[in-house]
Amino acid sequence: MSIRVLQPGLMDTIQDLGRYGYQHLGINPGGAMDRIAVRAANALVGNPAGEGVLEMHFPTSSFLFESGAIIALSGGDFTAMIDGRVLPLNKPVLVAAQALLYFKGPVSGARCYMAVRGGFDLEPWMGSYSTHLKAGAGGFHGRALQKNDMLPLKQKANYAKLLDRKDFKVLPRMIYTQNMYVTTELRITAGSEFTLLSEQEQLFNHSFDCTRHCDRMGYRLEGVALKHYKEGELLSSGVTRGAIQLMPDGQMIILTADHQTTGGYPRIGHVIAADLPSLAQHRPAQPLRFTLVSVNDAIAAHHEQTQRLHLLENACKLQLEKWRQAYDLY
Repeated sequence: MSIRVLQPGLMDTIQDLGRYGYQHLGINPGGAMDRIAVRAANALVGNPAGEGVLEMHFPTSSFLFESGAIIALSGGDFTAMIDGRVLPLNKPVLVAAQALLYFKGPVSGARCYMAVRGGFDLEPWMGSYSTHLKAGAGGFHGRALQKNDMLPLKQKANYAKLLDRKDFKVLPRMIYTQNMYVTTELRITAGSEFTLLSEQEQLFNHSFDCTRHCDRMGYRLEGVALKHYKEGELLSSGVTRGAIQLMPDGQMIILTADHQTTGGYPRIGHVIAADLPSLAQHRPAQPLRFTLVSVNDAIAAHHEQTQRLHLLENACKLQLEKWRQAYDLY
């Protein structure tokens, strides 16, 4: 009743929607970089939205299913394969015991997420399954996956009679999440020090490249150097995910899931919550552009995205219940 890691990937960890309420203690919320993909994958297999999933970066781990399972992949497309055939994104898949899942190569996106029906049988830390790498806590032993790790599953299942001796079977339902991602410009709100930029229009008239220094702590950008009226660092204060900080060299860094809890660089903007999943799927050398929106616009976009996700989750729940009744699976 587990999944074994045959070959470790670049940085594959257990994540969920985050660990909140502890930033005053120096513990950031963490959680998955792409929350749309997490909720989509969990919905497809009938899990609660906050159930732990695997967040994978390419090159990705390969896995041996030591027991049958229902899985779903969402987010980046890394060409998932079983038995020489490609698994689709955003569809639930029955996987047979002893099936080998591997990923051939990236097609789009920077992170792929895998949910397993019932979830992984792990102990939450401070109310979350998310891996906190610096604290060495949460997730699977507080670290990235390694060779021969055995990921225990909460739910035991045998789908042999439905698989007809095949290694996997794609179930006949699919969801679409593409319209929840932005592909052109990331929307930002003005930060506390935005008015101190000497040429604010440069932030919006130019594109900026994601450098190779893009990870779960932050995205370092490269482009035209921005100037700030105030020299040196500010007094350190609390920072949040999505904050855009201006570095001394005029370049920017966008704080992401594993950001520090305080910072002293000017905060010239904030990527709105609805666009953080889109940022999470940007790859190195991929350009970014920004557009300024109001706080009210940011709130409205978040509410609209949340409503879409709720509708998606309800639809998946209904379809899964019909499927279970049809095959008498309880």
